Amino acid sequence: MNKNLLWLFLLFNFHMIAAQNNLELNIKDEESKENLIGVAVYIPALQKGSVTDINGLAVVKGIPDGNFVVQISSIGYEKQELEFQFPIQDPMQNKTIFLSHAHEEMEEIVLTSTRSSRTIEDSPTRVEFIAGEELSEKGNMKPGDIRMLLNESTGIQTQQTSATSYNSSIRIQGLDGKYTQLLRDGLPLYSGFSSGLSLMQIAPLDLKQVEVIKGSSSTLYGGGAIAGLVNLVTKTPEDHPELSLMLNGTSALGLDASAFYSQKYGKVGTTVFASYNKGTAYDPADIGLTAIPKFDRFTLNPRLFFYLNEHTELMVGANIVSEDRLGGNMKYVEGENIPDAYFENNETDRISSQVIFSHNFSGHSKLTFKNSFSFYDREIAIPDYAFAGQQLSSFSELNYVTTGKKSEWIFGVNLWTDRFDQGLGITTEPLDYSNSTFGGFIQNTFDFSEQWHLESGIRADYQSDYGFFPLPRFSLMFEPNHALTFRLGGGMGYKTPTIFTEEAESLHFRNILPINTNQTKAEYSIGGNFDVNYRWALTDELVLNTNTLFFYTKIQDPLVLTQRENYYEFLQPEGIVDTKGVEVNMKWSFHHFKLFIGYTFTDVEEHYDGQIEEYPLVAKHRLNNVLMYEKHGNFWVGLEGYYFSPQKLADGATGQSYWIVGLMTEKKLGKHLSLFLNFENFLDTRQTAFDTIFTGDINNPEFRSIYAPVDGFVVNGGIKLKW
Repeated sequence: MNKNLLWLFLLFNFHMIAAQNNLELNIKDEESKENLIGVAVYIPALQKGSVTDINGLAVVKGIPDGNFVVQISSIGYEKQELEFQFPIQDPMQNKTIFLSHAHEEMEEIVLTSTRSSRTIEDSPTRVEFIAGEELSEKGNMKPGDIRMLLNESTGIQTQQTSATSYNSSIRIQGLDGKYTQLLRDGLPLYSGFSSGLSLMQIAPLDLKQVEVIKGSSSTLYGGGAIAGLVNLVTKTPEDHPELSLMLNGTSALGLDASAFYSQKYGKVGTTVFASYNKGTAYDPADIGLTAIPKFDRFTLNPRLFFYLNEHTELMVGANIVSEDRLGGNMKYVEGENIPDAYFENNETDRISSQVIFSHNFSGHSKLTFKNSFSFYDREIAIPDYAFAGQQLSSFSELNYVTTGKKSEWIFGVNLWTDRFDQGLGITTEPLDYSNSTFGGFIQNTFDFSEQWHLESGIRADYQSDYGFFPLPRFSLMFEPNHALTFRLGGGMGYKTPTIFTEEAESLHFRNILPINTNQTKAEYSIGGNFDVNYRWALTDELVLNTNTLFFYTKIQDPLVLTQRENYYEFLQPEGIVDTKGVEVNMKWSFHHFKLFIGYTFTDVEEHYDGQIEEYPLVAKHRLNNVLMYEKHGNFWVGLEGYYFSPQKLADGATGQSYWIVGLMTEKKLGKHLSLFLNFENFLDTRQTAFDTIFTGDINNPEFRSIYAPVDGFVVNGGIKLKW
């Protein structure tokens, strides 16, 4: 009896094992016919699935007899649902499946910084961008300026240069802010004297996207783009009118009020951005000095768009910013009459014009003319000293783009003029200067095949003080399949000597000698990068995107501010500055959850007179972590954590490592209203909590390097309205 039961049990299980089936599918791109990696093959009824390998093959095992629906999906492709009967009667049913590209409307990112008409996926030049909801989320955290937009990216650090005025500069891959070019719609408006306070005076509400190119970009944009460039691309009128309002308040008694309007009226369109930003003197450490200064800032950016015909457009606009910023002794800033109090007062006015004219000769060629004039007036006052000056600069460019089946050519010429007139200040000689630069460039993008693409170019600049500069560059992209991309790029750059550096800014340009153009030469650079992008769909819901970037840049004959008794002089010691490192980015997506993990290793060294020293104010190790829960169009909440390793300081000491942790939320109430609330740096990480920011007396402070936040834990929140 027991023996019969055993045989019956074995027979039943053998039947069950025999009834298990396998499904093997080969997934290909319908257009290119190439195998697709990372495509999810899933049977919902059985909760079984697989993902295609490097050969485009997916195998689902252990399928019982019966009819089952199989879902086949991949980002950017139309989802397919096929029904299979098991056991499969026709062996040919284990077949090749072709996926077609998705036709639903998806946000397409067209790059402007490369001067090409290609989308970000098709560009051999590596470009990072912030757009859409990500731009909106980051803009909530500091609606008054763009520091938060940039500081949370791997490889970028916004370095605070003043303990009391809050001034900051951009550092890409560890290099000084003077090596990064800041653009607005492709126009270089913030350089030289006008680069001061620029990060603090740009509000993000009217931005469509932010594009970042790391590494030498001088071939595209001339001198000053050795470390890279940041291009702020503003919104343009759409078919439907837009009105956006934002009101934000902070626990540090700050206020931000912004408004943006755009609309097309037949052959005319307009955008208008206006904002008012107010800061109240704030001293969380209770040391008697402002961590956040008192300031009032007004911004107005009106623009008109003329659609002359279906092939021709003209944009004319203006950018107006006026600010009064006062930091220093808290009691003095709050209005008390203290004769010996330390203070730092900045009064600035920016006025710039923009003109962009474009004409399409056909669907394959386009002519564009760009021009901007910029006027910048700034006065800096500290006890017993004041420095003031006016900068007038201009930029003009004419470029022509023509596109064929396999090749795209860009030809262009441009002209920069720059003049500075010192108004106040104690110097041995005035710091006035006037120069101009004329340049021409050629760029070609060639598609050797579906997998290989090369972008190459050369620029030739003539600078009135320093002569001729030839600047070649290249970017090679290899895309072996849908999920994997390699990019290799390199180029040369240059930077003409300037007195407007982070070191000179920290001295308020006091006792600084002008640069002797006969005894100095331009800083020259050579550098390159290699990066790998990989997208892996582990399941139908779980997707991993990774990017790894290796970089190196060497700067020959760097300009160094050197103290000579009672004055400072810019000298060029024999040697180089070089930076090298790696950036790693991972993005996990699962249902409504997104996890961003970023790591940056940056090693910057000074090589002078046979000695090698670590470059100051560079965090060698950085971590960027953001966990986001987002229900599209309804609610999102994010937890972020940023780690900075110890940094060498200007006085030779070493700062402490630290974490910054924050929580950000937004809830949409109906179609037009959103509420947001952010807890920034809720661990209250402050340099004043574990280190000092000055030595000496509070009325005559000697400020140390600022390497960590000084404002600490701040809560901000507000409302957004959009029609």
